[in-house]
Amino acid sequence: MELTQKSDRQKTNHQKERTKDTMKGFMSEKEHAERIHMIRQALPACQPQEGSPANSFTPTELEQLRLMLNLGPRDTGGTQLMVAEKEQKMDILNPKEWLGPKKTGEASSLKTKKINIACPQEACFEQPQEEEQQLSTTISDRQHSISPSWYGAPVIKDNTTTQLFRKQVRQGIFQNPTNGQCPGFMQCNLVVLPQGPIAFDFLLFCQRNKKACPLIEVCDVGSPHPIGVARGADLRTDVPKYAIYKNGALYKEVNDATEYWPENSVAFLIGCSFSYDGAFQDAGIPLRSAEKGRNVPMYRTNLPCRSSGSLKGNMVVSMKPISAIDIAKEVEITSKFPHAHGSPVCVGNPKAIGIVDINNPEWGDTIEIGVEEVPVFHACGVTPQSVLMDSKVPFAITHSPGYMFITDLPSDYVI
Repeated sequence: MELTQKSDRQKTNHQKERTKDTMKGFMSEKEHAERIHMIRQALPACQPQEGSPANSFTPTELEQLRLMLNLGPRDTGGTQLMVAEKEQKMDILNPKEWLGPKKTGEASSLKTKKINIACPQEACFEQPQEEEQQLSTTISDRQHSISPSWYGAPVIKDNTTTQLFRKQVRQGIFQNPTNGQCPGFMQCNLVVLPQGPIAFDFLLFCQRNKKACPLIEVCDVGSPHPIGVARGADLRTDVPKYAIYKNGALYKEVNDATEYWPENSVAFLIGCSFSYDGAFQDAGIPLRSAEKGRNVPMYRTNLPCRSSGSLKGNMVVSMKPISAIDIAKEVEITSKFPHAHGSPVCVGNPKAIGIVDINNPEWGDTIEIGVEEVPVFHACGVTPQSVLMDSKVPFAITHSPGYMFITDLPSDYVI
């Protein structure tokens, strides 16, 4: 009996020693202690915030999971992190796998590339560089082609009229003003600024001047994809004509803004009165400019906007000639579209808002006003362009007046 117990104790001790050796990797006590210390120093930096669920993903684990699911890394900017794709697991007890090679002879033969994501740690994973351009394109396509999935996100269907229209714009087939196009869908003005104080001032300007600048969407920094309003869209190519501004002056107009798009861009989409063209058609109110194949006339006014930081200026308005008998109907319809400038700011006398010559608009084309018609003026999304010029902003990209970005959202969608 005693021999049996002694034998059992020896086996148990032997197993403990083997386990201890395995855990240490046959290292000395000092080496084992140093390695554990390194692990404790490395791991806390990417742990969940206090109060997070126990099974929360750390930023690095989330990026690794996204790549495993072929979703691609998040385009959020921040610290550069090397994301693993070839090796999905690593030995956290081996510093060489998460600190990287320290000697020239230990350098890995695997080429790597950097991906910008938000993580407090330095580079700690690797990704192959093979087919880098194809992978980048695929990731970008997936990011802006999927339907929005956050709470309250709009349901955007695939292969809609608007998506086919944007494809024509992207291919250079359609290069005209967008009034009367895709009736029933929301149209937007575009403003693109480099990230910084002016972009913040403009965001605040929109919040303070909702009549002239009803904000519909703001893209992530560096992203030209308005995923909240249009599936598969690219703001660099999906507007029929762009205006490039330098130091407060119009530099040139182009049909593709890719060459001028800043890497740290902040793109803003602002509601447009073209959004209720479909409602006008349903109500039997003619769209004179669209019928004649012309752009709408737009004018500077004496109506001051509330300034924001370095940005200041007056409101710009567009004009529609409306039959006098339809004025009440026009006001009723447009009042239901506050995200598209809403009801008129003036009906009738243009001099009341500082317009001296109604036949000489600052932007767009002249439209004749019939004997039984009245000019109706609505706040216009060209206001930002006027303000950017008056404020001498160093650089900006906007839509060319009358050439809008058409979203996938219905025109009456509540933002």
